[in-house]
Amino acid sequence: MINRTMQHLGEERSVIRELFEYGNMRKAVVGEENVFDFSIGNPSVPAPDFVQSEIRRLIDTVPPEKLHGYTSAPGAPEVRKAVSDYIESKFGVPMSEGFIYMTCGAAASLSIAITALCEEGDEFAVIAPFFPEYRVYAEGAGAKVVVVPSAEDFHLDFDALDRAIGGRTKAVILNSPNNPTGAVLSAEELTRLGALLERKSLEKGESIFLLADEPYRELTYGVEVPFPMKYYHDTILCYSFSKSLSLAGERIGYIAVSPFCCHAEDLFAAVCGAGRTLGYVCAPALFQRVCAASLGRSSDVGEYRKNRDLLYKALTEMGYECVPPEGAFYLFVKALGGDAVAFSERAKKYELLLVPSDSFGVKGYVRISYCVARSVIERSLPAFRKLYEEYKGIKN
Repeated sequence: MINRTMQHLGEERSVIRELFEYGNMRKAVVGEENVFDFSIGNPSVPAPDFVQSEIRRLIDTVPPEKLHGYTSAPGAPEVRKAVSDYIESKFGVPMSEGFIYMTCGAAASLSIAITALCEEGDEFAVIAPFFPEYRVYAEGAGAKVVVVPSAEDFHLDFDALDRAIGGRTKAVILNSPNNPTGAVLSAEELTRLGALLERKSLEKGESIFLLADEPYRELTYGVEVPFPMKYYHDTILCYSFSKSLSLAGERIGYIAVSPFCCHAEDLFAAVCGAGRTLGYVCAPALFQRVCAASLGRSSDVGEYRKNRDLLYKALTEMGYECVPPEGAFYLFVKALGGDAVAFSERAKKYELLLVPSDSFGVKGYVRISYCVARSVIERSLPAFRKLYEEYKGIKN
C-alpha cells in the first residue's frame, strides 16, 4: 500500500531533531533562559553584513520577475560560472560551469550525488563518527551503508578502510571538518586515501568515488582544509553555504564534479537526472545570486573560537574528557558512565540537551553544539558541574 522504507524513516525521526523539539517544549515550560540547548548545528553568528547588503542590492536592482523566477534546472549559468571560477582560482583545479549543479543545501547535494551513483547492490562506506543522515540518504537510494571505524584520534584508520572497501563499494563519504568531532583531515591523509582508492578501484575494475561533504570548510581554528579534488580524481564535492554564511534556513549549496572523474560528463548528466528525479531542480533563485557574490567569505569564525575555548577549558577543568575541535562548531565529550544515551537522559535533569553519539556510529560520547549565544554557555556551566558531581558522587 505504501513504501515501508519511507514509513520507517518517517517514524524513526532524527535524534538531533527530536532533542531540538524537546528543547522548544521545555523552554515554553521553564523559560528559554533556563534551558541549555546544545542539540542542533544552527549558526548563532549572524549572516555577514555583506550578505544583507547583497540581498538589498538585488532586490533594488533586479526586476522581481527575474529575481524570483525559475533559473535553469542546474542553476543560473552566471552563478555556476562564478562557482567554477572560484574553485579554479582558489584551489588550482580546472573547473567549468558544466560540472556545477546548484542545490537546496548539503542535504540535497548528498541525496542527489548518492542517487546519481547508486546501482543495485552498491555499498557506501562512511567513517564513524558520521552525520546520521548519511545512512538515510544512502538507504533511501537503495544502497547499503558500511560503517568504518576511525582511529583513536578520530582521524582515518587506513587498515580499517582497506578491509571495508571491496567489490561492491561505490563511494567513500568523507566529512572534514568533521561533524561531530571537529577533526580536520590533513593533506598527508588525503594523499594516502587517494592512493588507497586508486588501488581499490584497480582491484574492482571500475572507479570508487570519493564523496566529500564540506559544509564546514571555512569554519576552522588555525588549520588548513585540503581540497579533496587535488588528491583524488574521482571526487564529487558537496558544499553548503548554511554554516559558512549562517544561511541554514535558506537551503543553498552546490555539487562540483571533478572534471578528472571517469566519464565526468556522463556523471554530471546522472547528477542532473537525480536532481530531476528527486525534485531538486532550480535551487532558490535569490540565494543562488547572493552566494555567487559571497564566495570565499564567511561569518565571524572568531566568535565560534571563543565559544569553543570557553566550553573546552571549563569542561576539562571540571574533569570531563573532550576531543579538541580543529574545525566546525561541535565539542565531542566522553559520556560519564560510558552510556551516552543514559548520560544524555540524565543531563535533561539539569536542562542540558546533549546529543548521544550512538546515532553517529560510535558509543560513549555526546555532541555539544557550541554555535549558541555565549551567555548560554556561561549559564550552563553550573549545570555541567552538578551533572559531573552527581556521576562522581561528589556532595557539597
